[in-house]
Amino acid sequence: MRLAALNPRDSRLVAIGLLLLVLTLGYFVLLHWWFVVPMQQVSAEMADLRDTQSRYAAAIAEKPALQRRIAALGAGQAASSAFLPDDDPNTAAADLMQRVVDVVGANTRGGHCLVNQKMPMPNPPAAPGEPYRKAAVSINLSCDIEPLAEVLHALEQGTPYLFIDDLSIYRNPVLAQQQHVAPLAVQLTLSGYVRPSHATTSSPAASAHDTHGATP
Repeated sequence: MRLAALNPRDSRLVAIGLLLLVLTLGYFVLLHWWFVVPMQQVSAEMADLRDTQSRYAAAIAEKPALQRRIAALGAGQAASSAFLPDDDPNTAAADLMQRVVDVVGANTRGGHCLVNQKMPMPNPPAAPGEPYRKAAVSINLSCDIEPLAEVLHALEQGTPYLFIDDLSIYRNPVLAQQQHVAPLAVQLTLSGYVRPSHATTSSPAASAHDTHGATP
């Protein structure tokens, strides 16, 4: 069976179609996958790098304002009434014992309350991640129930913030036999946070400076 001969016009159309097909195949085989696709990937990576660079530049531009804010927070923290009024643990412990004496003296209504013994304790070790130091004292009291409740409330609810630990309350059996209403014997550990020193409050700003300085 013989194919019908194409006229010159149809032959040109077929030749043009075959040429376009060959050029298309050649583009995808020789150019697209070897040159165009890698260039598109490089362009996308460059766009990501420019975005990352702009974010780092914005963070660096905010650095002075962040440092001023950190310094202000540190100054406010050091001035807070929540801390004991001294940045040395030993002096803070002495102030803490005097505070107990003052609180007991101011809360003797409804009975009597005496400080029998007061002594500083070794500085408690800071817990992991704990940025502040503590001062602690051991206190022995002899109190009636009503003034004892007032003393404990005044210590825990006032400022600076104080914490009562290892509280032990019992009635002396010897005094109970000698008196109709014997006072309670109280043993407790009282602690508070030491006021941060200037070096401590400035360390966050220094840390922030080092962190930004180490940022690529």
